Amino acid sequence: MELANIEKLLEKYLNAETTLQEEKILSDYFTTNEVPPHLEEYGMLFGYFKQNQSETYTKAIKLKPEKSKRKNFKLLSVAASLALLVSVYVGKNKYDEYQARKQFAEVKKALELVSLHLNKGNEALYAVSDNFNKGTDAIAKLDTYDKTVKTVIQKVNY
Repeated sequence: MELANIEKLLEKYLNAETTLQEEKILSDYFTTNEVPPHLEEYGMLFGYFKQNQSETYTKAIKLKPEKSKRKNFKLLSVAASLALLVSVYVGKNKYDEYQARKQFAEVKKALELVSLHLNKGNEALYAVSDNFNKGTDAIAKLDTYDKTVKTVIQKVNY
């Protein structure tokens, strides 16, 4: 075949546009010893393809029995069940801790409110106590005045 046609077919082959017949023509051309030096790399490529077509796999393929798949499925389901139980247990513990922290925060907030109200109540009691002490001081002064007046009246009467 003419070298220009081979180069056109090779270009189509590299662009993945050839048919099976055209690929057969290229394979036949490049497996002969008449390949020009600038196309020798393609000769090695098509030679490799030709050689691999004759290779066969001679080892027997061992298939696992169907029972092992069932056994693996059972083991997998048991493992999944255990993983689910562990995750539920851990999740429950974390949820309980969260609830305890939430309850603690509510109690703490309530105690702070009670403490605030007690402080206001203590302030009111201190104010009442101060007023009571002022009244007590005033009564003590009146008592002293009353005693003094009685003493003076007794001395005058004698």
